[in-house]
Amino acid sequence: MFLATGFEDYKILDTGDGMKLERWGEYVLARPDPQVIWQKQSPALWEQAHATYLRSSEGGGRWEFSKDLPERWIISYKHLSFYVRPTGFKHTGLFPEQSANWDFMMHAIKNAGFTPNVLNLFAYTGGATLACASAGAKVTHIDAAKSMNGWAKENLALSGLADCPVRILADDCLKFVRREQRRGNKYDAILMDPPSYGRGADGKVFRTEDNLFELVWETAKLLSDTSLFFIINSYTTGLSSVVSRNMLEICLAGRGGVVENADLAIPIENQAVLLPCGTTSRWHK
Repeated sequence: MFLATGFEDYKILDTGDGMKLERWGEYVLARPDPQVIWQKQSPALWEQAHATYLRSSEGGGRWEFSKDLPERWIISYKHLSFYVRPTGFKHTGLFPEQSANWDFMMHAIKNAGFTPNVLNLFAYTGGATLACASAGAKVTHIDAAKSMNGWAKENLALSGLADCPVRILADDCLKFVRREQRRGNKYDAILMDPPSYGRGADGKVFRTEDNLFELVWETAKLLSDTSLFFIINSYTTGLSSVVSRNMLEICLAGRGGVVENADLAIPIENQAVLLPCGTTSRWHK
């Protein structure tokens, strides 16, 4: 299990009845989580919520605000800072459990002995991009959503990293990877956070069960001879971390190194309970 334990500005206060209660800096949000099938342990805490996301029987949902909440605000992880806000699709623009991977990547980059070239696919608002750039890497950040890329640029500036060697591109990940193959470009480290289901800027649909292996197979061809790591994150319900582990074992056969796989999880404040938050598989030397 990869535990995210160092995020002082983010805490899970309680979970239960299909919901999680989270403190994001000064503000408390209650959001659905399908893996929370137990009862609330501290019901009184839920009165602290500034906003609650309510699912609709017709799909999607809406936020119900019970206290004043700014349009967006800043939270920090160690030396990194991020804008967060409640979006119309439940998320806030940040996945704090990924801090376990940020620490892993920052350590690998700082100890590489050279300036690694990192490829971040499905890069979202740039949490991993910031982590890698702050550790001294050159980063290519790919996401099909221009709005998320704009958010990532704001996060870079907020963290004092605006002048770092970071390319942020709106593109289809597989198409970009194949163009990089033709160009002969290589990367020393690769990470990807593919959606269970997504639609690119050109309308092309991505489904994990249909498209992930091809993407991993093609992306593995971009690894350099000085490669440091290859990370696959997954939030697809029911998909074991063994699946992405197997993909790395197959696609990186003959490269040496080791593959680790585990659930990502966050401890809940003052409880023995952990909240599962997707899976990660890591290949590294």
